[in-house]
Amino acid sequence: MLHAGKKRDKPMTQKKLLLVIALLMVDITIAQSQDAPPAPQPAATQQQTAPQQKPAPAAETRPIVIPTNLVIVPVTVKDHAGHLVSDLDKDDFRAFADGVEQQVKVDLNPVPLSAVVLIDNDLPQKSVDQVQKSLVTIAAAFGPNDEVALVTYEQFPETVADFSFNNDRLFTQLKRLEVGSHTTTVIADPTTAGPVINGQPLPNGQGIPVHGAARYQNSAALDDAIYAAGQMLKTRGRDRRKIIFLISDGSNSKHNQHTFDETLHALLVADVSVYSISVTRSLPTGRFLLQQGIAEIDKYATDTGGDTFFAPKQKDLERLYSDVTEQARNEYTLTFSPQDIHQNQDYHPIEIRVRRPGLTVRAREGYYQSAIARAK
Repeated sequence: MLHAGKKRDKPMTQKKLLLVIALLMVDITIAQSQDAPPAPQPAATQQQTAPQQKPAPAAETRPIVIPTNLVIVPVTVKDHAGHLVSDLDKDDFRAFADGVEQQVKVDLNPVPLSAVVLIDNDLPQKSVDQVQKSLVTIAAAFGPNDEVALVTYEQFPETVADFSFNNDRLFTQLKRLEVGSHTTTVIADPTTAGPVINGQPLPNGQGIPVHGAARYQNSAALDDAIYAAGQMLKTRGRDRRKIIFLISDGSNSKHNQHTFDETLHALLVADVSVYSISVTRSLPTGRFLLQQGIAEIDKYATDTGGDTFFAPKQKDLERLYSDVTEQARNEYTLTFSPQDIHQNQDYHPIEIRVRRPGLTVRAREGYYQSAIARAK
């Protein structure tokens, strides 16, 4: 009986042993799970948490998608203090072509820039010193999505650097750039000059000193330089805002190969706006032009929908560089398909209005239908 009882107890002992082993295995599994790294998250969860790890930029530029048969009109709206107004919508705008109101679409999203920084290389010495010290700050005005070319001009435009998205490269090029200054030419007084024949001094008159006033002989071909910059921008896409970033005293040679009207035509055909920074005017800093000015840089800016700023001091220049690109990048983009326009003419004047009172609107003066038809 005792032997039989032991046989009955053996299965019970094995069950207990198996139970103990099972409990030990559970304890080991729990311990390993506590030490193990967290399991990878599903793809959807990772996408949700990614912005928390690396926030996106507050105002990210993006290309504008515009069909080729539409007129593009960048529009700047400012209040009485000259501040940008950015809370208007489609119903606030009215667009007229040939005096006929058009149906417009409005987009207000920061747009990447294609810019030619165009620098007058024949400035008065005082302006040269101010511009030279401020040059490197131009690079900070452009973002990673902007493409920038650098050009200087005097008698002829010279491309210092072609279009590039590399802002560090632009900074280096600006740092190395040396801006030129005026030279003066003695204009002889015919009443005191030595004897001449056909404009040439006689041999016995070569030793006679020439008297006269030292005057600046302007050789800066402004129209040709702007024309060349416009041609560079002509090949850039319509999905970008194309601007000429002009730094000049406004002086212009009488020996340009391209006239003002020819240059303006080229700019309007290529959808290029001129933003001018005048380094010699003494008007309040940042004040924008309310009417067409006498100087050609003012008129280029007005007719192309750009703007003119005045910076008599170095600190004004450094601040205005970023103001120019901010304004250009954050303009309203109005587009319309021309309806009921005069079919017997190529050029069509544009007028943009806003319904809200007390605001100033800047936009291009017109467009060429032939340019819209062949736009790509």
